[in-house]
Amino acid sequence: GYGFSSKSGRRFSPPVWKGQIPTVQASLALGFLDLQEVRFIDAFRRLGVSWITIRAVEEVARARLKVSHPFCTLQFKTDGREIFREVEGKTHSFLASQRYFERIIAPYLRGVDFKGQFPYRWWPMGHNHAVVLDPARSFGKPIVVKEGIPTSILAKAVQVEGSIDRVAVWYEVEKEAVQDAVEFEKSLTERSLAA
Repeated sequence: GYGFSSKSGRRFSPPVWKGQIPTVQASLALGFLDLQEVRFIDAFRRLGVSWITIRAVEEVARARLKVSHPFCTLQFKTDGREIFREVEGKTHSFLASQRYFERIIAPYLRGVDFKGQFPYRWWPMGHNHAVVLDPARSFGKPIVVKEGIPTSILAKAVQVEGSIDRVAVWYEVEKEAVQDAVEFEKSLTERSLAA
């Protein structure tokens, strides 16, 4: 949430959702469902859905679905203005009108594994790469899936040693998995520098 000034005085806008983890030493901490919720809300925003619509739908969806993170479910789509829910092949608007949606958030679902309606694992580079974030393994840190080694360790080892091949032998990890770890960590660095 955040505070802001308006013609009628100081106002407060509550957060769109309540996080899984409380604030830690004045820093925002995200649980796995929080991370997925942020990704889906970002998808809606990139498609042009307003914050007002997102907030309204979140309130209604939380009450109707009786879940803490409704946007993490597999049921939501958008036309760029409204958010729709798809149940058993039928589309329902959470708000007043009933327009047919043209775009879906499918690109943001790629790489996300679901159990029922909720995400439980994320392959940020896609299923054809070795990097996975799984809250049940390594406290949700990015790892190479087969061996469970954190990507940061493999990337640092390559940086120090200068050889993907040697690091793969040392850690008994496939060369391609080490390469994926290096590329993933590089993308994190590039994103943080761009922010």
